[in-house]
Amino acid sequence: RCPAASPQALEDHYSPSRWSPRLDRDTIIDAHLAVTAAGADGGAGTGVRSVPRRRAAPPLPAGTERARASGQTLLHVPYGDGDGEKLDIYFPTEPCDSECRGGGDGRGRGPGGHRLTPLCCAAFPALVYIHGGYWQCLSKDDSGFAAPPLVSRGVAVVAVGYDIAPKGRMDTMVLQVRRSLAFLQERYPSIRGIYLCGHSAGAHLAAMVLSTDWTEFRVVPDIKGAVLVSGLYDLEPILHTYVNDALSMSREVAQRNSPVRLVTPAALAACEVLVAGRWSWAPCWAPLSPQALRAAGWSVSLLDLAAVDHFDVIERLSEDSYVLTQVGRRAVPGR
Repeated sequence: RCPAASPQALEDHYSPSRWSPRLDRDTIIDAHLAVTAAGADGGAGTGVRSVPRRRAAPPLPAGTERARASGQTLLHVPYGDGDGEKLDIYFPTEPCDSECRGGGDGRGRGPGGHRLTPLCCAAFPALVYIHGGYWQCLSKDDSGFAAPPLVSRGVAVVAVGYDIAPKGRMDTMVLQVRRSLAFLQERYPSIRGIYLCGHSAGAHLAAMVLSTDWTEFRVVPDIKGAVLVSGLYDLEPILHTYVNDALSMSREVAQRNSPVRLVTPAALAACEVLVAGRWSWAPCWAPLSPQALRAAGWSVSLLDLAAVDHFDVIERLSEDSYVLTQVGRRAVPGR
């Protein structure tokens, strides 16, 4: 738990824009948006808060545009009825006949009448990326930058959308991400394992997925691994910071959505968990206790990344030589 006592100290501790030695606190957000959410007017401005201003109808970020142009995609796939409940799927092109290996009707339709795609037909592993943004900004449309290095090696990449605050509440966001995975497994049963990757708020949501009681759903996703990058796993300390202005969490909501309180016996026996970040600069963002996870039967390892901050720790996933990209490739076997 963060030792900070004063309100200002808490604001500082939970403002990653103040930690980076790479750029000053007034420009770090703009630099991040230039990679994952292009637009010169996206910065936070104050330097204290790390939540960008909302942008009206921004252009696609360059990384997402390149990813969508360089391979075969399915965009805005609904996994529910909500406006934010959609997926973007990036996958390698592989020849597929209309019968979908015996599972189709000869007219490009599979079980339930849904349109067949290469992802239905081939046994791709799928990495599911859950974006950050302090649960109140960014979207799946800012998440394509991470796809090309994995897609080029035969791994499908799925960017999850969810309703961010203030429209979305914490309980709702957690449920939406869980439902997106159940949908993915049910709609595309040939997927050869699901691997989660979340950054910041997305790492929190991915960690919440690992505590899911899947008996409440019609299917159990075949989750084989999770990479949690610079996540926030105890929500109580942010209740009295600017972060909660849009979230409006009560203490009870924060507690039931804090992964540190939900370390349960591993239900996913084959799931490998990697917790990554740079905690020497952010003691309040300390990782989930590996001892507690291992005691509960989880296979877990830590990766303390040097020479990165809260933002470029995930931005650099587009680089083939980046250590986290390489770790991800080893963790997610290609076809």
